[in-house]
Amino acid sequence: MNWTDGFLGAITVCDREGIVVYMNEQSKMQFAKSGDGDLLGKSLIECHPEPARSLLMKMLAEPMPNSYTIEKRGIRKMIHQTPWMENGEFMGVVEMSFEIPMDLPHHIRS
Repeated sequence: MNWTDGFLGAITVCDREGIVVYMNEQSKMQFAKSGDGDLLGKSLIECHPEPARSLLMKMLAEPMPNSYTIEKRGIRKMIHQTPWMENGEFMGVVEMSFEIPMDLPHHIRS
């Protein structure tokens, strides 16, 4: 069993060209709800409207992380996009999306 299939969030991975190379079960279900179905082998760039499209293209050209929260239909989610590296070489982007509480605590630790 792949541990990502038991992860309570969507994990989607694209290569350096923006082509989806991996989706865990939650990712497949999330995109199926939006009507996109299985995106394996398809371009993530085509799935994004502006300005998200330009940001994704920049992340593919200049590997950098991007994180934000969204709220949709009363559910808040954390979206974390980060470079996928193998042996120091940039391979693409991993996106993790998971639900977070509406009143998520923030702690400052020293």
